[in-house]
Amino acid sequence: MSTLTLGKAMNEGLRKAMEADPKVLVMGEDVGKLGGVFRITDGLQKDFGEERVIDTPLAESGIVGTAIGLALRGYRPVVEIQFDGFVFPAADQIITQLAKMRMRSLGAVSLPVVVRIPCGGGIGAVEHHSESPEAYFTHTAGLRVVACSNPVDAYAMIQQSIASPDPVIFFEPKRRYWEKAEVDVDSTDWAPLHQAKVVRPGEHVTVLAYGPSVKTCLEAAGAAAEEGRSLEVIDLRSLNPLDIATVTESVNRTGRCVVVHEAPVFGGYGAELAARITERCFYRLEAPVLRVGGFSTPYPPSRIEDHYLPDLDRILDAVDRTFAW
Repeated sequence: MSTLTLGKAMNEGLRKAMEADPKVLVMGEDVGKLGGVFRITDGLQKDFGEERVIDTPLAESGIVGTAIGLALRGYRPVVEIQFDGFVFPAADQIITQLAKMRMRSLGAVSLPVVVRIPCGGGIGAVEHHSESPEAYFTHTAGLRVVACSNPVDAYAMIQQSIASPDPVIFFEPKRRYWEKAEVDVDSTDWAPLHQAKVVRPGEHVTVLAYGPSVKTCLEAAGAAAEEGRSLEVIDLRSLNPLDIATVTESVNRTGRCVVVHEAPVFGGYGAELAARITERCFYRLEAPVLRVGGFSTPYPPSRIEDHYLPDLDRILDAVDRTFAW
């Protein structure tokens, strides 16, 4: 076992994948000599060379477009989008080309490209550096969309994503990069990539979260326990495909559900969760599925981002409201 930060676990996972398959390439802005803004690719260019760890121009559309071409020639590119808000110039390549090729070719061509996106707020960054764009990509058929929340999953999920025959959008919670956990770097006994995890069992309310919000929900569950309420926290891990079986089993048992994410509530991923849960658990629900998320505003300046991000109090308020029905 090794004690690793989430960021270092990502680094070790990338290293393992590159050692196992010479066709795995890493591409992005400053990923080589600098090792990435968050040092996720630190040391990889030194060990694997400039032909496998490639510093690209500042052109996200060109980065993803090049990765598509490489994938067509048999490579497995891992693309880093330096910050979440920078992915939008590459949206055309991702949505129009990357997601469509397998269907367009009737299954004859696959594009095993991983697009890594540091996501979410909480680091005091400037505009365009604290976005939560997951709903854009979960809405796009042909993409797998996953989000890690801790070092153990980060280490495993990045390797599983690289091995996937389909394109994967890989969200990394940037404000959790420095949090530590024990990681067995020699084990491959991992949960399936698209399986949700019950990270805290409970009896009274199911709380669904992913990425940076998982830790916040665990803290809320701890506070709720002091008041005699037992919250079951599920880390979704995979947003598309969704492990709806794990979710519905829990909600059918608790009868109440709160969904938490940093993205704005209106039109957010939580709306899809609420709809699916209502369809499948209608006769077991004791209250409507409630959502806790960002407000319908652009992400605010860093000095007031704490007012924007879902916190313990807002989650517990939603839990209280589920018992008012």
